[in-house]
Parts: sequence; structure tokens; C-alpha cells
Amino acid sequence: MQPFISATNISKRYGTTQALDNVSFEVGKDEIVGFIGADGAGKSTLFEIMTTLLIPDAGEGYINGMSIDRDYQKIRSCIGFMPGRFSLYQDLSVEENLRFYANIFGSSIQENYAMIEGIYTLLKPFGKRKAGALSGGMKQKLALCCALIHKPLALFLDEPTTGVDAVSRTEFWDNLIQIRDSGIPIVVSTPYMDEALRCDRVAMIHEGKIMDMDTPKEIIKAYKGCLLGIFTGERYLAKAIVYRLAGIESVYTFGDSVHINLPTCHPQIMKQIADSLKQGLSAEFQLRELNPSFEDCFLQLMGQAANER
Repeated sequence: MQPFISATNISKRYGTTQALDNVSFEVGKDEIVGFIGADGAGKSTLFEIMTTLLIPDAGEGYINGMSIDRDYQKIRSCIGFMPGRFSLYQDLSVEENLRFYANIFGSSIQENYAMIEGIYTLLKPFGKRKAGALSGGMKQKLALCCALIHKPLALFLDEPTTGVDAVSRTEFWDNLIQIRDSGIPIVVSTPYMDEALRCDRVAMIHEGKIMDMDTPKEIIKAYKGCLLGIFTGERYLAKAIVYRLAGIESVYTFGDSVHINLPTCHPQIMKQIADSLKQGLSAEFQLRELNPSFEDCFLQLMGQAANER
């Protein structure tokens, strides 16, 4: 099946900084594809290129068969884009912003109201309020409504829930699932691992390169080696003790524990770790094998990328 959105060997450099390095990906008509990576990984640059706001140094991109280079005017008229920073008119009301964006695309609120009804129901009580006076969650709902008001063919969202409370984030993602199910593919970047798990596929991007791209389930399944967890009140001391041992792939604090990646969970290696902790810690500890989380997989891939440099 022909992908609805595709990019092939997209590259972009700012001076001496390689923001994107031969990035390629595809998005199907019925998918939410998430890009996850640290600040500076290249997510925003990629989104601005795919929405025709930036010109790549190399590579090609297509949306529904339209080239981001040759057909940029057509693309701009038929996609929705939410940039990372709230970009609506703060001194206009909710209703005025919606009318303005509908007019830009030659549409109206009434014409495509069914497209935004589920989201706008929550905004309607604040229709006369200026956008700048809305809460973070309501601002994002308004921005999503404005991105949808012309019934776009595809939706690009650059970290749409950053700084938004947990309840609003959940509601926002429920809306995205409904939009995807209505036939609009979504490309979204996020710094939140729990949001990445709600995507159909995830691209892990680091220093301008895609390290891996697959379903969250398959990414977790591909975790290499064995993962151990140390549970103790002396986490940082435990980390320092384990860090000095031979055969450790990586060690990092993870919430209330310390995670250790090993090539294998051989009993002899686990005994060596336990003995070292007994000698070095004054507090009690537990050492046990863990199932890797999505975040563990991301950290492992970042570590591998750093070792390859």
C-alpha cells in the first residue's frame, strides 16, 4: 500500500550543526506516528520541512502524492499544523480565532463543525474569552480546533502537550485517536513516553538520525540483553558501586530504583553485583530482574548511538 506521508533521506544543516541526517520514514492513512527524542534531536526541523516551512538541504518528502518542494502551495492549503509554541492570536477570543483560521482556508466553523465538535464542546463556555487568558490545556484544544477547521488531509503536531496537566494530556490524546479513526493520519512529536505508547508506530530520533522505528510493542520486544533493578534508599551510591563493575552495559537511576543493562542475567554476574552492593551499602536493597519499559529501550538506543560516535 502506498504511504500517505513519506520522507526519503531528508537532511538539514545549520552552520556546523547537522540537524537532520538522511531521515526517512513513511506514514499510512490510518496511523498515528510519533517522534520521540530529546531537545535538539531534530523533531521540529523535520516537522517544519514536512509542512513546507523550511527547505531541506537534501532529500524528498511527499504528502498524498504531493511534493513538499514542488507542490508546497497545495500542501499548505490541505494540512493542519500545530507548532511547538502556542501561535494563535492571544488578543482574539476563542470564536474569533476559529473564524479567522476558517476564513484563511476558505471554510467556515459551520461547514466543518462536525470535525471539531467533540473538542469544541469543552471550549464553547469560553467562546468569548481571549486566547491568551485560557489555561494551557484549553489553549491546546483551541489550537487543535484551528488546525482541523478546514478538514485537513493530514495533521502534524509538534509537542502539542508540553507543559499541559496530565488530565488535559489524556483528553487531548483521546481526541487524537478519534481524529485518526476518522481517516486523518497524524504525525506527532512528544517528550512523554506514555504518549509514545499510544502511537501506532514510534520513531526514536537522536542527533538528527532515526535510531529505530516500529510499534511500541516491537521496540520493547527488541530490547537487547538483560535488565536488572536495584531498589534501595541509597540509589546514587548503588549506581556508583555498580558502575565500576566489569561487564555492565549501562547503569542509570530510574524513579525510585537503579536500572542495570547486562549482556545476560547469568547467576554468577548477579551474585557479583549483589556482593558488591552488600559491601558498599549501609541500607537494605533488593536486586531483581525486570521487564524493560519503553523508556529503557530509548535509553539503550541512545547509549548505543553515543558509543558509535
